[in-house]
Amino acid sequence: MNVNTNTLVAMAEANQNFSRVTRVVDEEGVAVILKNNKPRYVVVGFEEYNEIRTALQLRRQKLESTADELLTENLEALLELAK
Repeated sequence: MNVNTNTLVAMAEANQNFSRVTRVVDEEGVAVILKNNKPRYVVVGFEEYNEIRTALQLRRQKLESTADELLTENLEALLELAK
C-alpha cells in the first residue's frame, strides 16, 4: 500500500496540533496518523466517510443478495448434502 508522505502526521503532533491534521485532510483528502512510526489511524472528511460507508453498505447488500441467490438455486443439493 502506497502512502503519500504529505499525509503523515505523528501522534504527538496530532495531539498537540489537531488543526494540522484537519489542514492535511482539507489539502490532501486524508491524513494518516502514525503511532510508534506505523500507520495507525486515518482521518477523512465527512463526505468521504459517507461515501465509504455507502459503498460498504452496497457491497454488503450485494453479497447478501448473491448468497441468497446461491442458496435458492442450490437448496436441493444443500439439503441432500446435509443428510
